[in-house]
Amino acid sequence: MKLIVQVPCLNEEATLATVLGGIPTEIEGIDEIELLVIDDGSSDRTGEIAREFGAHVLRHTRPMGLAQSFRDGIDYALAHGADIVVNTDGDNQYPQERIPDLVRPVLDGVADIAIGDRQTHTIEHFSPFKKTMQRFGSWVVNRAAGTDLPDAASGFRAYSRWSLYRLNVVTQFSYCMETIIQAGNKRLSIASVPIDTNPKTRESRLFSNMFEHMLKSGQAILRSYIMFKPWSIFAALAWVFGLIGLYPFVRYAVLLATGDHGNHFQSLMLGTLLLIGALLSIALGVLSDLSKTNRILQEQALERLKEQQYGPVTPRVGIKEIP
Repeated sequence: MKLIVQVPCLNEEATLATVLGGIPTEIEGIDEIELLVIDDGSSDRTGEIAREFGAHVLRHTRPMGLAQSFRDGIDYALAHGADIVVNTDGDNQYPQERIPDLVRPVLDGVADIAIGDRQTHTIEHFSPFKKTMQRFGSWVVNRAAGTDLPDAASGFRAYSRWSLYRLNVVTQFSYCMETIIQAGNKRLSIASVPIDTNPKTRESRLFSNMFEHMLKSGQAILRSYIMFKPWSIFAALAWVFGLIGLYPFVRYAVLLATGDHGNHFQSLMLGTLLLIGALLSIALGVLSDLSKTNRILQEQALERLKEQQYGPVTPRVGIKEIP
């Protein structure tokens, strides 16, 4: 059983040594542990420090973003035989000594993915507004994924090889929300492992303020939601437009019945436009559903391609051998 711990980094020379030094060298049930640092175009000694700790370094010549770093790390891990991949951050936010607890649900075959629950309500440097937004964001993701995870934004995660064959990151911002929504809709088992976080070392580099983070996360969630549940979005729009669009016509019929023959052209025009919007929503729903079917077939083909490229893999969760 091989574990690769990947650490996406951008100018983390101040904390990377602490992170790599805190990663366990032995874990029960794991035969080999390899360190992988994805250097996202750092201008400091990040790469040098990683090599000093014996980590393999993948370097981007210029910053490509967290999602691309995650994808490149996963490609390397699968190509080099990883059975489990742990993702942690280079800013020392997460307790590396808890990696054995994080991988345990995957090792025991009870989960395809394990996510560290930071228990954000206990983090002192999180403002009340940020704590509220973290809870709301997790609720939205859980609604889209059909899961019940307390901390959907946590990047401290363990993935089984099987789950990585089935997940495909397409966003350019962050993989966190998207992979949960994909995993939930693909019926992968996800476990939550309560953890504490280390003291804050720096501001986030993913976004300049909380509102930018909310906007980008919202875009990623909406995109993923439409990918997997297009009818939920477009059917709701069709109902809203249709009901509001019918109101002017019903009102006009009532007025005619009561003898009011005034000019109601504007309201009838508005109703017509709204009904057209309802029909367009239905059409977009049909097209999105057809696109969803095509995407599922393409993803199944991609899974087979990964098996050809990286070797076959058997799921450890939800499969029972019958003699």
